[in-house]
This record gives sequence, C-alpha cells and structure tokens, in this order.
Amino acid sequence: MRNSASPSSLYRAILRVAQEARAAARTLAAASTEQKQAALRAMAAGLQDASGEMLAANRKDVKQARAEGLSPALIERLTLNEQRLSEMIASITAVAQLPDPVGEVVRRWRRPNGLQIRKVRVPLGVIGIIYESRPNVTSECASLCLKSGNAVILRGGAESFRSNRAIGDVLRDALDSSGLPRGAIGTIPTADRLGVDLMLRLDAYIDVIIPRGGEALIRKIAAASRIPVIKHAKGVCHVYVDDAANLEMARRIAFNAKCQRPATCNAMETLLVHERVAKTFLPRMVRTLQEAQVEIRGDQQTRAIVPGIKAATERDWVTEYLDLILSIRVVRSLEEAIDHIGRYGSAHSDAIVTNDRAHAQRFVQAVDSAAVYVNASTRFTDGFQFGLGAEIGISTDRLHARGPMGLEELTTYKYVVYGDGQLRQ
Repeated sequence: MRNSASPSSLYRAILRVAQEARAAARTLAAASTEQKQAALRAMAAGLQDASGEMLAANRKDVKQARAEGLSPALIERLTLNEQRLSEMIASITAVAQLPDPVGEVVRRWRRPNGLQIRKVRVPLGVIGIIYESRPNVTSECASLCLKSGNAVILRGGAESFRSNRAIGDVLRDALDSSGLPRGAIGTIPTADRLGVDLMLRLDAYIDVIIPRGGEALIRKIAAASRIPVIKHAKGVCHVYVDDAANLEMARRIAFNAKCQRPATCNAMETLLVHERVAKTFLPRMVRTLQEAQVEIRGDQQTRAIVPGIKAATERDWVTEYLDLILSIRVVRSLEEAIDHIGRYGSAHSDAIVTNDRAHAQRFVQAVDSAAVYVNASTRFTDGFQFGLGAEIGISTDRLHARGPMGLEELTTYKYVVYGDGQLRQ
C-alpha cells in the first residue's frame, strides 16, 4: 500500500495491525523460552532461504533511491548484500542464545509480617519502532522484541519500503511455523508519512515508541506522539587525543571511529587534540583522513598547523554529518576537551586516548554520555559488539534506558507478593 489508500482506510489498516499486536503481546508474555527460541531459529532459517527475494527487493529500493538523488551515505545504509544478510542471520541466532530476561527475579525479600515480595522482569507490551534507511533494523528489532516477550510494530523509511516488507513477511511466516501469533511482528502497510502520524495516535494499543534516525525525525515524533518515546538522539561523537596519548594508537582509533562506517550514529564527528601533541599528531592524521576522502574542517589552530583546510564554524561542532566530513579542534587541556563535549556533544559516545590513568578517570567521571571509552573507538557502541545480541536502538535518554537497548532494556518489572492471609492494620 503505497500512497494509494484513503486516510480512513489507512487508519483502519493500521488499527488492525495494532490490535493484532496487542492480542499477540498477551500470548508472548506467557510464551516459554523454548517457544521463543524455536521461533527465532525459524526466523534465521527463513532469512537464509529467502535471501534472493530480499536482495531483489532491496535492489529496487536502491535503484529508486539513486533516481531520487539520495546521498551516497544514505544509500550505503540502505544497501543489503550477502555479508549484511549473513550479519542479520547471525544477530538473530545470537539473540536466540541469550538468557531470557522475562520472569527473572531482580530482587526478593521478606517483610516482618511474613509477606514475600519479588521484583520480577516482564515485557513492556507492544513496542512501536520508527526508523530510516537500514533494512537490517527490521530483523534486529523483531528478534529482540520477540525474545523479550514484546510484540512489535515496525515502520521503516519510505526508501526501504520494499526491503522491509520482504523481511517482515519472512519473519511472520516463521512465527506461523513455530506456533506463535503472526501479529507479534507487525508492519505499517504504507510508505506514506501519514502512516506514522496515525501510528502515534494509538496509545490504547502501543506502549512505547522508539525512533531510530536523524534528529529531525526524532524531534518530530517526540512532539507528535501520544505514546511515551524513548529517544535515540543524534550522535555527535568525539575522540579526544590527550597529551599523554600513544599517538600511533590515537591515529588508528580516530581513523576507525570516522572511516570504518561514517554513516552510523556512533561514528566520530569531532576530533579534539591537546595542543602539546597537535603539531606532531595532526599533519599525518589529516593526510591519512584526506587520503580516505574525508573533508576536514578545522579551528584556527588546526588550520595553522595544517594549511589549506576549510574553517570550522560554530555549527560544525553540533553537526552529525553521517558522512566523510570531520571537524577538528585543538584544545589547551583535558578540562577544555571535557567542556567542549559537554557543550556541543549529544551524550552518545565519546572517547579519550591516553596513557595517563588519572586523565582517563577524570574523563570517565566528567563526560556524561551513554558510552564513554578509554583507548577504543566509539564505533563499538552497538548491541552486538557489547554482547547484547543486537539492539533496538541507542538511547541518549536517562529514562527508561540508556545506551544500546538490548533484552533487559525491553522489559519493565512488576512486584509479585505472596502472603498467607495478611491484612494491613
């Protein structure tokens, strides 16, 4: 259904998806670990068996994206290939092998009156996920929601509509074969933006919305939604090269953080360098980045050390490029680097490269981001890399979850109280 249905018929279609998800959530909440694992194995096998159909659907999306003039970075995020399909399958398999969080007793205690109280993990219910470009998000989010006992409603970007629909069909067929309700994995049946607006009104059926995408998308959803939103804000990530850094290590980390996959939210957007090492570090670092086609934008000191690069503006310090563009600033101290991150950062992922333990500890304590690194690339902020199997998103909120959202972050809790006739006096 692509922009062809009337608003009323589209609303009915989306409402039906939400109602089926709500009914499925009740079944999933009581499903055994074995049932969920069987469904996940069927999902992984289904993706393998239907790889040709999914890649064909993706080629159509990519062709249309190129015809519409989408940026190379967005097309890169959109594109599926055999390797990424294998990663999708491996991610589902990894989620299947993770411990089931549902029913875990987080804490238990006994009151003086004999009441036995347990704090127990339970699913959130129905999760709505709105995302852009990357079709692998469809399978990652579906697998995590299923394992944590949640139904999910997926709404991918218009540019990946065919790919997401093909993946969703495979995953729902796997649910059929494993005996779990097909409605546990729902997709919004239109690429029209109206589909998002209608979805955000269904607070009677959807318990939480998790948006994944650019800053404009997330702000729009947070403003329009009647449903609580866990925000994945932009990733203005920093690497700070300390005066006590191993400069060769710093070069490798900075290059990886910027160039390994620049269109992701955990890629470095600003490089901060201590003035004591800047003259030694920056010429070779900039040359290496430029050889990789990175556009450099520097502050006055950076441009004095490496002539011929573009001047950075105030706007550059707050920009998530998601592209081969990098801003560089020379700072006078660790504290100035921390202040810069606090002022311009997005509380996503930030790193220090240093051999000074005291400097590392100060950075870790003072930088209030979801992930803080010492001597490692920011590109590791990822559910799979953290051993969580996959992630539903990377939250930069403080409530209800922060950082890569794995299985535990897709649960809440309830109190279960056992008594033998106690009455409150």
